[in-house]
Amino acid sequence: MKNLYLITIVLILAIQNAIAQEQSKSEHVILISIDGFRPNFYQESKWPAPNLKNMAKEGVSANGVRGIFPSVTYPSHTTLITGAFPATHGIYYNSPFEEKGQTGKWYWERSLIQTETLWDAVRKVGKTSASFIWPVSVEAAIDYNIPEVWTLDRDYGRIEPMRDHETPKGLLEEMETAVLGEMNEDTFNGDNLTREDRTGEMAAYVLAKYKPNLMTVHLIATDHFQHEQGRNGKKVHTAIAAVDRAIGKIIEAAEKSNILDKTTFIITGDHGFVDIHSALNPNIWLVEENLMESKNNRGDWKATFHTQGASAFLHLKDKNDKITLSKIREKLNSLPNSVKKLFRIVEKEELTSIGADPNVVLALNPIPGVAMSGGFSGDVLTKRSGGTHGYFPDFHQIETGFITWGAGISEGKVISKLGLEDIAPIISELLNLNFNSKDGVLFPGILKD
Repeated sequence: MKNLYLITIVLILAIQNAIAQEQSKSEHVILISIDGFRPNFYQESKWPAPNLKNMAKEGVSANGVRGIFPSVTYPSHTTLITGAFPATHGIYYNSPFEEKGQTGKWYWERSLIQTETLWDAVRKVGKTSASFIWPVSVEAAIDYNIPEVWTLDRDYGRIEPMRDHETPKGLLEEMETAVLGEMNEDTFNGDNLTREDRTGEMAAYVLAKYKPNLMTVHLIATDHFQHEQGRNGKKVHTAIAAVDRAIGKIIEAAEKSNILDKTTFIITGDHGFVDIHSALNPNIWLVEENLMESKNNRGDWKATFHTQGASAFLHLKDKNDKITLSKIREKLNSLPNSVKKLFRIVEKEELTSIGADPNVVLALNPIPGVAMSGGFSGDVLTKRSGGTHGYFPDFHQIETGFITWGAGISEGKVISKLGLEDIAPIISELLNLNFNSKDGVLFPGILKD
């Protein structure tokens, strides 16, 4: 009886999958996030990205994608995979705010996401998924998964944690033998562009062999080198070339496997980038007011700014401590105009409207060129270089890009703007997932009739 029951379940899932495939506009959707992806990478001739430019020309592209707040990697990628703002999906920052002091951990585990993901929806209808180096994907409902994860034990390395959390067990070893070669700190390192090659080769191999219906891929080189050198650094040009080459490997795998005409590519990112020259350290003001101590774990604290990217988020130990909040406002109002002009206060109402961390009472958003920093001693204003993100997403430089091309997609269209949360509904419609995107909206003009 038990075997008969299992056979029945398998048959039901197979029938559901067949029906869903028949009704889908696409059989395979490849969602590629280019960390730090900017629209000018595919709009300007100086950037070496032939695959991206061809897809933008033949498919649909956007002049910009408005992100979330803070415009940093982990909450942004969770918005991509859920169609929800951070206040809904629960991933507020890259690293969670920890009352007893920051340990260095990040939001790695899918269990921390408080709403349905596209991976869940794919599994519900009997389809398959794959993912490579995607944030907040440890133990997610993904059939072929190499998550982005590391441990606080620096001696353990960066490859073994991924191997520990891979699905299925042995997938990374299989790919090492078939296409990658040995994965170690030298061959898979963010300081080297060969990392993008290997991520692209992972995705290409699994697409060709296992043909998942949804694949999510995270490429990081453009982010890494914009942090190091700013928006127009020499290495940023070679980074976008490496990313484009990795995407080309995936396109080629689809073509060789005779599924290119059934496959849709969506290329987007998490945020843009801003060149910076200075940093503000607002926790120094709180130390001056005896609201926290000049210690790494904040010591005996009543209030602290949790900096993420360029912005700083005010946390109160007692959320109802109106006296402390009043003291902070007085401090901010008493600052000289030469300092106050460097940032604006993002009040609770605006934080709520953009779906930011509901535990925050206010945030500080600096002007472009300045970034908030977590320092609690020394000079309030210090020197910085390179580039960053994390700003409130209300200006073009911090917007990310969007291209979609392939099965089910309109041809030769440019749209003005969409939100990061509006991408999940496109994927749901393409794969016929009946996915509920709480904050996103489907723009039907992106899709073919």
